[in-house]
Amino acid sequence: MTMPKPISFANLPTNIEKLERLSNELGKNIYIKRDDQTGIEISGNKIRKLEFAVGEAISNGCDYLITCGGIQSNHARATAAVAAKLGLGAYLVLRGSRDNDIEGNYFLNKMLGAKIKFVTSEEYKDNRAEIMNDIRSQLKKKGHKAYIIPEGASNGVGSLGYYRAMEEILEQEKNMGIKFDAIAMAVGSGGTYAGLYYGNHINKNPATIYGFNVTANREHFQIVVEDLLKEISKYTGKEISVQRKDIDIIDGYVGLGYALSQSKEIDFIHHLARLEGLILDPVYTGKAMFGLVEEIKKGRLDEHNNILFIHTGGLFGWNMEQRGLLK
Repeated sequence: MTMPKPISFANLPTNIEKLERLSNELGKNIYIKRDDQTGIEISGNKIRKLEFAVGEAISNGCDYLITCGGIQSNHARATAAVAAKLGLGAYLVLRGSRDNDIEGNYFLNKMLGAKIKFVTSEEYKDNRAEIMNDIRSQLKKKGHKAYIIPEGASNGVGSLGYYRAMEEILEQEKNMGIKFDAIAMAVGSGGTYAGLYYGNHINKNPATIYGFNVTANREHFQIVVEDLLKEISKYTGKEISVQRKDIDIIDGYVGLGYALSQSKEIDFIHHLARLEGLILDPVYTGKAMFGLVEEIKKGRLDEHNNILFIHTGGLFGWNMEQRGLLK
């Protein structure tokens, strides 16, 4: 297989640790892959995908990166940091308002020098691709060549980052003398899940890949992942045959909605922090880990003994309202 050459940003491989006390509570061996430790400004899962996407941008002679996300988007912040590191321009289309408190990822985006265009939820949902294309046209008039990265870098080239992460996990299994029979993660745009699913399938690995959607629903992401798997194959030259029903997205843990928190979710994050010294974020990993633990308690994952959770980062995403729910 041939893939585009990535640019190296992340601190890899990331560690895999056993959550001993959580494992004792649940009667399962729960491990966590610390992709929150890929860096500081570029921390989290997004950087693995950006390594490939930005590699393609550089190879195409681009000097500006355009992307989109919510006002506290981890992906937007990572893109701004990568652009600053490489001396590129960054233009972010953010769903939200400039009236928001300047905190978290929004604060870091401004510190990193990214240009920001705020749009309403409706504009973001219906017109974000058109808005980013308009920005690219405006930059072209000023002599720049811009590369558009979709939400979460979740396209075929971006998802290659987690195809490679799956190969990293398989190598770590050998070194650790363990075999994970399930791998779980949050699903917000689909690229992390699609890359891992593709890597798992192409390597004929028997693990089940579970995704916990933090927005939309199971059916939406099954379609998204199906399309991403086809896109990935255009880069690798090797298609895989997958039935939609085999894309294991576990619904029911979106709660109040994307980036909206309930007390029970925050209480769980608080409990895990004190239990394991591990901090999750309220938007992605907190909801997904809460969902994983609830599914285990309900007996729906009884067939699995060694479960690996992907910590995709997001520490900067805490806002004042969510922090206010902590007891």
